[in-house]
Amino acid sequence: MPIISLKNIKKIYTLGERKIEVLKGINLDVEKGEFLAIMGVSGSGKSTLLNIIGLMDMPTSGEYYLMGKLVNQLEDEKLSQLRNAYIGFVFQQFYLIEYLNALENVLLPLLYSNKSFPKPKQRAKILLDKVGLSGRYSSKPSQLSGGEQQRVAIARALINDPEIILADEPTGQLDYQTANSIMDIFEQLNKEGKTIILVTHDPEMAARAKRIVKIKDGEIFY
Repeated sequence: MPIISLKNIKKIYTLGERKIEVLKGINLDVEKGEFLAIMGVSGSGKSTLLNIIGLMDMPTSGEYYLMGKLVNQLEDEKLSQLRNAYIGFVFQQFYLIEYLNALENVLLPLLYSNKSFPKPKQRAKILLDKVGLSGRYSSKPSQLSGGEQQRVAIARALINDPEIILADEPTGQLDYQTANSIMDIFEQLNKEGKTIILVTHDPEMAARAKRIVKIKDGEIFY
């Protein structure tokens, strides 16, 4: 059974009397432990698709099964619980809280989680070590490079031990060498069993995934 299964997913936005069909019947299965890249140019619908997969948005029609459960008819509170339990997010913008240090930023999702971990600070330090930031626990975002900030964001995405990591253009603001070091982290997480879905327009970054699908004008091409 796929960990994610999308069946005829459509997304239509209404602007006044105008309807814009952003996704036009997406069918996509993602197996547990996959490393999938979704490629497409700006405006192709890839970020909308990722938002739906991440339960940040709901399709206009179609069926979305997460862990075998139909989720697009659930209420917001249940969606939030599922999102916190199973999904970690990494974005192009790092979205770190400027007045919190690296350790505090990583711990933040636990405030909204139903999961509990023994010694959460120790867990956050282990995750920062894992992404190559040993000893930078007290550093504020302004004291970190772009690549280091993205590493904090990855550690933050892992704090709830999610099954799935969704990464939306995670290397878009980084130089080539730093981008590849971030992709190294994703590859290692995938080897450890995490399901990774990467959205990118960069063919070199996409090539690091095990499977690539392309989206154009709201439709998937294999």
